[in-house]
Order: sequence, then structure tokens, then C-alpha cells
Amino acid sequence: MRILWLLALIMSLLGGVEVKIATYNVENLFDMNNDGTEYEEYIPNGDWGWNEAMYRTKLRNTASVIRGIGADIIGLQEIESETALKDLKAELNRQGLYYRYYVFARGKNSSVNTALLSRYPIESGLRHPVSHSRKYRDILEAKINIDGKFLRVFVNHWKSKSGPESERILSAKRLQYRLNELAPNEPFILIGDFNSHFEEYKTFIKSRKLNDTDGVTGINTVLKTIDEGGNPVTYLALKKNDGHLYNLWYELDSQKRWSHQYKGQGEGLDNIIISPALADGIGIEYVQGSFNRYDPDYLFYKGKIYRWQQSRKYPKHHLGEGYSDHLPIYADFRL
Repeated sequence: MRILWLLALIMSLLGGVEVKIATYNVENLFDMNNDGTEYEEYIPNGDWGWNEAMYRTKLRNTASVIRGIGADIIGLQEIESETALKDLKAELNRQGLYYRYYVFARGKNSSVNTALLSRYPIESGLRHPVSHSRKYRDILEAKINIDGKFLRVFVNHWKSKSGPESERILSAKRLQYRLNELAPNEPFILIGDFNSHFEEYKTFIKSRKLNDTDGVTGINTVLKTIDEGGNPVTYLALKKNDGHLYNLWYELDSQKRWSHQYKGQGEGLDNIIISPALADGIGIEYVQGSFNRYDPDYLFYKGKIYRWQQSRKYPKHHLGEGYSDHLPIYADFRL
């Protein structure tokens, strides 16, 4: 630990501090308190067998993935409560990864919520309600102090594709409203499970169920990750600072641009999107080419993501195996 500390100090003195930022949908980390808002399969000591032993296994498995990523800042989705988040922090500490700072956003009567863990001080944390409806999760905003430079991180978990695109546009518009309040040169990063493919404008266009917006999408149109001609915003175009944002999925080869599977097909539902201020050569900068997904072999089983396992036969119950139905993604930033 002393050697790592000395290396960090030297890097700081040289002005080359690098910060890894990640996002991970952990798939239903529920605690053992019965709040009345749990999914049926996560009622403590209920018919599905969600008990203390299962909970501790889920904590250990989730923490092992986060430890493997080794991020300095990580946004999390599908955390039931602050109790679950603190228990996860404690398990991470046991595994040798300590996050001193955290923020948690719980919407009213929401079953799962967003959170953020950080090794750097969090100056402020805000939650932005999207709607009074339980099905919309709040957007979490954290202002983080990275060696005297400030970065705003927005953790998202938009409405699933069980509903049409108009539902995700509500979240996108709430987020864009907040972004418009920031100074034009303020650095920010949007992370999380947007339940939107990075090229949603292409993938949903022929779906009657999803496309109730005449081709308009939250992630591409509202957040402006495509230009007026309908082309993806590039890193070079981002430098123009004309209000567009850059989705980091384009840093990877096309066959790796997914973090979730649906009916055997990969989808890039988890996203990291950066602002022009992270490409202007001043302060905090995105390290171009550093974006990746965390995909070690143990997160797969028989060619599929090794999600948290539940029996398919009755009586249905938790098996105490697996991790999540999403892969984490991450990127590096440098002062």
C-alpha cells in the first residue's frame, strides 16, 4: 500500500494523475429489510429463499467484480437501499478496496436505485426526480473534487424497454435540463444504464412497441450524441464544443460494443458519455482510447453473461451463483 501511495504522490507532483471511472448495473442488490417495495423474489426470508446467506454471497460476488475493475469512481445501478450500499462498501473493504466517499439516490417507493462510490471527495450530491411515478428512477449528480479540479458525474438508470421510447425521453429531458444550467466549459460525464443502445436511433426505428416518437430518441437526439445530419458525434467533433456529446462506445471495435444480451444479441445499454470540456486540453481530460468493458472469462458461462442465477423449475429460488446481467464499462481521465 505504501508503494502505491508513493506512486500516486509522484504522479500527482508530475501533473499526470489518472482517474478510472466506471459504471456497473449490479442486478438487484436487495438488503434484508422488508420495506414493502421489494420484488417478489427478494422479499427477505420469503418463498424464493432470499436469506442472509444469499445476500452475503451476492455482496461478495458483486464486490469481487468491482475490485477487479479497480475504479477510482464507480456509478452503480439497482442498489435497493443505503443499507445495501454500506454493506457493499464493507465487503469491498474486506476485499482490499476502500471507497471513503459515497452518495445514494433513492426515489420515493422505488425498488432499486442509483449510487456512486468514490476515492475522491464528493463536494455535493443531488438527486433529480424525473417523475412522481415509481417506475422512473431519480438521476444522481455528484460533484467530485479531483486534486482541486471539479468533475460532475451523473448516474442514470432509465426506464426499461418494457415501455416505449417516450418514457426514456422523459429522463433524457430532465437530464438535459440540468446540463443546460451548467457553465458551457464545465466538465461532466454521463454514466449508467440508459436502457438505450448507443445507436438507439438505428435499432428501434422499425419497432412499433418502442418507436412512439417518430424516430426521436433520448440518448441520441435529446442528449445530442448524433449531429444534425444524423451521424455519430466523433471525438474530434466534440472539441468544437457546439453542444454535442461523445459516446465512448465508438472507441471499441464494433463486435465488442455491448454490455448486455437480449435474446442472444449484444446491446450497448450501459453508456459513458463525455462533455466537450473533457476534450479541450484544459484541466481534466479523457484519455482517448482508454474506454473498455470489463469482461474477464469468469463473467461468462456457456457463451452468455453469467448473471445472478435463479432456478427455472418450481419452486423457483435463488441458487447463490453468478454476478449480474450487465458487464461493467470504464474509462480513464487525466489531469
